[in-house]
Amino acid sequence: MTTPAETAPIRVRIAPSPTGDPHVGTAYIGLLNYIYARQRGGKFILRIEDTDRTRFVASSEQMIFDALRWTGLTWDEGPDVGGPHGPYRQSERTEIYRQHADQLLANGTAYRCFCTAEELDAVRKQQLAAKLPPRYPGTCRYLTQEQIAANLASGKPFTVRLAVPTSGSTTFRDELRGNITFDHSNVDDQVLLKSDGFPTYHLANVVDDHLMEITDVIRAEEWISSTPKHVLLYKAFGWTEPRFWHMPLLRNIDKSKISKRKNPVSLVYYRESGYLPEALINFLGLMGGGMPADINNGTEKFTLAEMIEHFVFTNIRLGGPVFDLTKLKWLNGEYLRAMTPDAFFSAVRTRVFGDDYIRQISSLMQTRIETLSQFGDLTSFFFRDDVIPASEVFLPKKRTLEETLAFSADQLAALEASDWGHDAMESALKKLGEEKSWSVKENFMLLRAIVTGSTMSPPLLESLIIFGKARTLDRIRRFLEAQKKLTSSKK
Repeated sequence: MTTPAETAPIRVRIAPSPTGDPHVGTAYIGLLNYIYARQRGGKFILRIEDTDRTRFVASSEQMIFDALRWTGLTWDEGPDVGGPHGPYRQSERTEIYRQHADQLLANGTAYRCFCTAEELDAVRKQQLAAKLPPRYPGTCRYLTQEQIAANLASGKPFTVRLAVPTSGSTTFRDELRGNITFDHSNVDDQVLLKSDGFPTYHLANVVDDHLMEITDVIRAEEWISSTPKHVLLYKAFGWTEPRFWHMPLLRNIDKSKISKRKNPVSLVYYRESGYLPEALINFLGLMGGGMPADINNGTEKFTLAEMIEHFVFTNIRLGGPVFDLTKLKWLNGEYLRAMTPDAFFSAVRTRVFGDDYIRQISSLMQTRIETLSQFGDLTSFFFRDDVIPASEVFLPKKRTLEETLAFSADQLAALEASDWGHDAMESALKKLGEEKSWSVKENFMLLRAIVTGSTMSPPLLESLIIFGKARTLDRIRRFLEAQKKLTSSKK
């Protein structure tokens, strides 16, 4: 099996998608790539995978830059710093992908698929009804050149699919697990180029990693099932494949995959909620067991520089590391207590009572209070961490608890999908209210009670804009989780 030459300069990358708030998992995988590169005198690259235009969020790219830099991670090449292998945004590389798709069509390792979405959906339903795994049946794989030419002449849209061998298997080495083999009967003819000319993850990933000379692909273990497709692509192009390291997924305490429904996953949330970047990076460095237990007398507290010095990748345990918020809070507290009084005061002033934050809140309150002492009473929810309203505060008079909680979950979904501006939020909430037959008063009063803990507050949507999307959504999730536990305890 071909692997990168041992003497090749180390190059690793992370490739987040700008589809919303940057995920804490991006920082986790980013940290591992960063350590790996720095330990070996290599390069750490940031690439933006923005070819999924249906989920693209314009503001997300800058949020990724800001959040990763907040954690202390810096990259040697990327969209904002340049480099010799750019462009580093996939949306700016579409012609490169089309050229490479043409290469695969020419050498017979890929083919054009003219099936419509409706036809594919019908096949999928038939397979599910027959309890078969959903996969493409190869309808267009054996079209004649005359049929292909006729379809192209008529302007029929097509995708480009990988022609996976119909027999045999593909084996690749995972540096943490050893050799892994996938039978080709379990590997689908993956779409490589969509009908809109944009690549799928698989084609863009392999082409970019090769052209950017990536030597080691360090990513989450959820990509293991995609790796045989990537290996087949490397072979189809005649390229040397990189080394693959698939890291264990972060887990909730119940061992389920970390998700926003059980833990805050937005890096923005941790920054805005008063966590220190040193504590978060330290916490992520504890995941997986790569740090020796005897560092700093086993205190579990260490710096990024100490991680670079001592982290051992081959010691990573494959069991999913638990993302335990209680432990993160404890560790954050350790860092806070280690500060000098002046540094602590500065952190509070900057991150909790920052001038810009107070100024925005003050502009909402100036026409609504009669004495300055009322300011704290009416704005305390902006500074509190836990706000769980009593049922008499949040429950509308004509609604049951069950339907209120269901509607609150719908509010959460609507706000998750909304731009974080007054008009966008107002439109999303009013549309939801009309669909569910909730009046504007009930709708907004419920949300006000959940977020502020009271039916009295500054203007709701203006307050949410200042409070921030990440913290607002987390507060609603915590409310729903608290009510779920209360309901369960009464049964």
